[in-house]
Amino acid sequence: MPTELVGTIAATLTTLSFLPQVAKTWQTRSAADFSWIWLLAFAAGLALWLVYGLALLSWPLIAANGITLSLVLIIVFVKWREAA
Repeated sequence: MPTELVGTIAATLTTLSFLPQVAKTWQTRSAADFSWIWLLAFAAGLALWLVYGLALLSWPLIAANGITLSLVLIIVFVKWREAA
């Protein structure tokens, strides 16, 4: 199996696995179960993976980390709105 295909499958699965959490957070309008430290560390890691993917021009890395970072930022927004 070509390396790029393995990366694409892995990226798709890890990104899709995050969707139920985002859906539940959006539906309940609550992100209380997420710690700020985890959210910020995870978002920073995703941003760095995105930069790395851009440097390599690796579309699986770019797409997966760009999409997952967007999903995490939705949770950050809900949590921030809760705190306000």
